[in-house]
Amino acid sequence: MRTPLSHFLSALLLLQTCAAGPGQPLTDQTASGAIEHDADHGFAFQTGETEPRRMTQRVENAWDILRTIKDPVLQSDKSRGLLGTAVYYGRQTARLLFLNGPSTEKPEQKLNKHLAGAVEELRTAADEDRDPDAMFLLAEMNFYGNFSHPRDFKEAFRWYHELAWLDGNNTAQNMVGFMYATGIGGAVEPDQAKALMYHEFAAEAGNIRSEMTLAYRYHTGIGTPKDCDHAIHYYKKVADKAIDYYRSGPPGGRAMVRESYRWADEEGGVYGPGASVSSSGQNARDPTNATPEASVEDILEYLDLMSRKGELKATYTLGKMNFEGARGLPRNFRRAMRYFKVVTKKYWNKDGSVNSNPPAGLDKLASKAAGHIGLMYLRGEGVEQHYPTALTWFRRGIANGDSLCQHWMGLMYLKGYGVPQDGFKASHYFKAAAEQDSPASESRLGALFLDQGDVATATRYFELAARWGWMEAYYYLAEMANFGIGRQQHCGVAAAYYKMVAEKAEIVHSAFVEANAAYESGDKEAALIPSMMAAEQGYENAQANVAYLLDEHRSVLSLSSILPWTQKARSSLMRNARLALIYWTRSSKQANIDSLVKMGDYYLSGTGTPVDAEKASTCYHNAAEAHHSAQGYWNLGWMHENGVAVDQDFHMAKRYYDLALDLSPEAYLPVKLSLIKLRIRGYWNRITNGNINPIHEEEGKLLPTYPVRVFLVSYLHLFLDSKPRRTFKEWVKAFIENDEDGYYEDLYELQRGDDDEYRGLESEGHEDGYYDDLDLDIDEGILEGLLIVGLAAALLVLVYFRQQQQRNRQNENANANANANANANAQNGNGNANDRGLFPQPGDPDFGQWVAGGVGH
Repeated sequence: MRTPLSHFLSALLLLQTCAAGPGQPLTDQTASGAIEHDADHGFAFQTGETEPRRMTQRVENAWDILRTIKDPVLQSDKSRGLLGTAVYYGRQTARLLFLNGPSTEKPEQKLNKHLAGAVEELRTAADEDRDPDAMFLLAEMNFYGNFSHPRDFKEAFRWYHELAWLDGNNTAQNMVGFMYATGIGGAVEPDQAKALMYHEFAAEAGNIRSEMTLAYRYHTGIGTPKDCDHAIHYYKKVADKAIDYYRSGPPGGRAMVRESYRWADEEGGVYGPGASVSSSGQNARDPTNATPEASVEDILEYLDLMSRKGELKATYTLGKMNFEGARGLPRNFRRAMRYFKVVTKKYWNKDGSVNSNPPAGLDKLASKAAGHIGLMYLRGEGVEQHYPTALTWFRRGIANGDSLCQHWMGLMYLKGYGVPQDGFKASHYFKAAAEQDSPASESRLGALFLDQGDVATATRYFELAARWGWMEAYYYLAEMANFGIGRQQHCGVAAAYYKMVAEKAEIVHSAFVEANAAYESGDKEAALIPSMMAAEQGYENAQANVAYLLDEHRSVLSLSSILPWTQKARSSLMRNARLALIYWTRSSKQANIDSLVKMGDYYLSGTGTPVDAEKASTCYHNAAEAHHSAQGYWNLGWMHENGVAVDQDFHMAKRYYDLALDLSPEAYLPVKLSLIKLRIRGYWNRITNGNINPIHEEEGKLLPTYPVRVFLVSYLHLFLDSKPRRTFKEWVKAFIENDEDGYYEDLYELQRGDDDEYRGLESEGHEDGYYDDLDLDIDEGILEGLLIVGLAAALLVLVYFRQQQQRNRQNENANANANANANANAQNGNGNANDRGLFPQPGDPDFGQWVAGGVGH
């Protein structure tokens, strides 16, 4: 519920916006008039910062004490090497087994004697003397936990609020607006109207963080209707400051090292390796994402090893990495110079002549190294600035057509660094470098053509440089779109380009370095605060990081769900599902696909919001169909399989599972397991006459050929009682003769009569559904494998039986022949002694008896 003061301030903001417009600052009379009606404060409100003033004695005493207090250093949770990993997990095991307690909150931390004395001095100065410096120090200590002071967001809000009303400190106004926007730590109830108001006051006083925050809020419509003109107004302010900071450095501008990145991507993504967009599908085959766990130290160690072996490309890469710097790798110019000179010495002698018989390709590599050496002399980085030496190195590289040397030589002639100023020569060198797609030269050429009034050519060069993310090219394109130079004025395009310029200057208004350091050291609370500030300014990476830190449901089956006592306690600051959903949503609106899927998970489970399966389905549909998310397709398959927010439909579930596998080969195992479960449920639904839409064969997907279907159907009959079984001999006969129709037709007529369920076999092609009813959806590769194995096994069995039969017949024939031969030999051995014929022959002793009538018989 709003207080009368908040109503009044909101009205004041509305009047200021309507009367002054986004470009007119608040007047001192308007601001002071607002406070005259405030009974709670007896001081005047000022829109700008007061002049620097000398610290009072109490603040100076407190500051002297605070300087002696060192902040505790947290050791990183990340372990390296075999021994480090073993020690890390040993500590974790000991903590889980022996050091766990029921406490979920940190015990109240007591201040040490020195810190307590400093705080007492500051409180006395703030309460009695109304000292703004004391208020600011107390607010910062309670908010950030500086000097080992425990965080107390309510106390921090009190002091920031007092300071904002005391002298219009724009930093305090920015912090009050931030705390109203997020409700961090339960200090205040979130109030987007008050947040907008305090950010307006801070931005009018020149606070760049509030300007960035307001630009994003007007751009996306957070706490206020979308207003492109207001968004451009504030984005242009930040972009102007960013480009001024960039150009205020050495020749060529300051180096803008990007420090923001998504912490979840270092662990394979929000859903883990293979399931997240950052580590699946095309991204899984991207070399830059192939080993997310690889650290900068590992890369440097490998390159150093190759460099020691004489690999000059590795040596040059080491020099370039140290020169440009990277996340986790500070710039080291002296080391870079050493590596570059190792390369150049292999190609040039001391007098500049080329060595005899240099290795193939060394000319290009040495020219690039020469360009970096000349650049360091030109800018005075790591060495004393010396234009003649820079010129010498650039000329060496230009002799081999190096684009880097051509660009910087052009800049020297354009600005007159050590050479007579000559725009014609400068454009000549810029053009030569631009023909090799140098974004710096393309941007310079665009500016030269723009000065000459050739807007079309200038635009073409700016767009070429913008492909490489060149900051100045973005700025020129934003200005041209904003003021309608050479094209129709376009607010949306101008706002987008200004936003890109503003976000390039991270060091100007954000604290990603501190956030990354805190996260890597394991201090998640310290990492959350600066990340949340950057998230409010519109950084998508920061929004994803905040949501990732606050996310408590990273696994469906986690160790803590099985063993609750193993779960680490989370502070109240880290338990804010509502805020996590807000940042998942904002991140998803900036094309983070995993955040969009995660947003659906929150709606589906009712985390941080009431359960809304319809919204979850919408999120999954957008992620799957608009952004090709395999996880989104799988979730849609699950919803159709279980009838969540949609009619239960096994056929649609299967289609979504198949699409998930088509998009991401890494999803093979979960998709196949899901399809197996779906098959089982589908068969159960069929045999129980369920009303769920079954799986149908899709059009254009050919069924297996008839003999293959006979094989598969016959195999399934071993497990299904819906059709009669037959012997192996009958199956082989039917398989070989393709007489499946006649066999089942006769058998079903005999056993089942006129049962319609089995009449589908009467047609030759089975077009009316027998095999369709079985709905065999087997992967073609697996099907072919099964077919080959089955046919090979059947062939081996048949060959074996045939060989056995042939052997048996051969054995029988052999035995018969052997017996016949034995009888023949026996008869031949006896001669005709026993061969007396039917009657005794004359001369035979029995002949007389036979004649006498067989006496003795």
